[in-house]
Amino acid sequence: MTNLARLGISHVIDMQLEFDDTDLGDSVGIEVLWNPIDDDFQPKSAEIFQRGIDFAENALQDPDAKVFIHCAAGVHRAPMMTLALLCSQGWDIDKAMEHLQTLRPVVDFAEVYVESVRRYLQDRTVRM
Repeated sequence: MTNLARLGISHVIDMQLEFDDTDLGDSVGIEVLWNPIDDDFQPKSAEIFQRGIDFAENALQDPDAKVFIHCAAGVHRAPMMTLALLCSQGWDIDKAMEHLQTLRPVVDFAEVYVESVRRYLQDRTVRM
């Protein structure tokens, strides 16, 4: 967290079930949303995505804010949440996936997780 603070990160979405980073963030002035999910290759609920997106959108109202999304390994859960956030901001899902894989080649977009994001985005569009 100290390194993130040095990089100007102001907000963290912590997707790991294994550990809550809230106290670590508090110690260096970073606001943390613990949004834990299991990396169990099961469909994920809209509530998980909405909680993260609400947090990020609220944070990004400040032009100086920087949001960092992480999980335990940065392979499934954090990329899934980042995908949902980018798409909620207007990115095409395929282009967002390609962009994320370019930036972080170890990303593995498990089909069940991508479908969870697609379902969330579709339901979100219907509600708007």
